[in-house]
Amino acid sequence: MLDTRHIGAALPAFTTTVEAGRLRFFAKATGQDDPIYADEAAARAAGHPALPVPPTFFFCLEMDSPRPAALRELLGIDIGRVLHGEQGFTYHAMAHAGDVLRFEPRITDIYAKKGGALEFVVRETRVTGASGTLVAELRAVTVVRNG
Repeated sequence: MLDTRHIGAALPAFTTTVEAGRLRFFAKATGQDDPIYADEAAARAAGHPALPVPPTFFFCLEMDSPRPAALRELLGIDIGRVLHGEQGFTYHAMAHAGDVLRFEPRITDIYAKKGGALEFVVRETRVTGASGTLVAELRAVTVVRNG
């Protein structure tokens, strides 16, 4: 069983820069057909200072963590038992190519279902801009299958 004492634990915070090339690639891979996600001129014509971050791209940026396995390491979870449960995003401000964003992840809940056969770890992450403005809040649920 996962130790619920870790509820509230902060995982390593980090900063990352939003790169235009990655935004274009992500927009193409996810079928974004609005030109503001791939064409700088279209983005500027729509009032953006640069390419805007497409919906759900914050999940990719969160993988830029210098220790992407920190949650599994802290809780002693074997990656072979992990399932992706869910993810959600609450947006507060736009982010664009060139922005430097700070990610602050924290474990907000650990609970079990099916008599402990499945355990759930909820991670919430605050994303802020260089000025400290709240840009987004991310929520991810990791499911751990127990034998």
